[in-house]
Amino acid sequence: MSETTTITETTGACHCGAVRFRVRLSDGLNTARRCNCSYCRMRGAVAVSAPLHGLTITQGADALRLYTFNTGAAKHYFCRHCGIYTHHQRRSNPDEYGVNVACLDGLSPFDFAHVAVMNGQTHPRDGGGGIAGWLHYRAASDPLAPVPNTSG
Repeated sequence: MSETTTITETTGACHCGAVRFRVRLSDGLNTARRCNCSYCRMRGAVAVSAPLHGLTITQGADALRLYTFNTGAAKHYFCRHCGIYTHHQRRSNPDEYGVNVACLDGLSPFDFAHVAVMNGQTHPRDGGGGIAGWLHYRAASDPLAPVPNTSG
């Protein structure tokens, strides 16, 4: 993962390819995180940061749909065809997008051994925030990976 943290600009798309974009990341993949608010908890995506002027939709802007809830400040965009979340304008920093890592070409959320989970249940704009915990991933092929007990 260390060489991919230096990514500054890349391309991406939704699952069906109707929506395509180019993005310039704020700090490579070093901003990777998840959130535990009610919406993000269900969505389950790992997002990285980009300034608003750093994301350009290159194809399929008409296929993007917008979802907002609660305060309406965060703007979550997804493809109307395949339903995949591509990016959102953050409530915590409205000058920034969170971009779905799974949509970035050549990347996967499983490329990250550790991902911070931000406390969106008590949002920073409401006096909370910070890191609520960590998600960890280790491939089953890793010799140190725990072996699940499958004997019922």
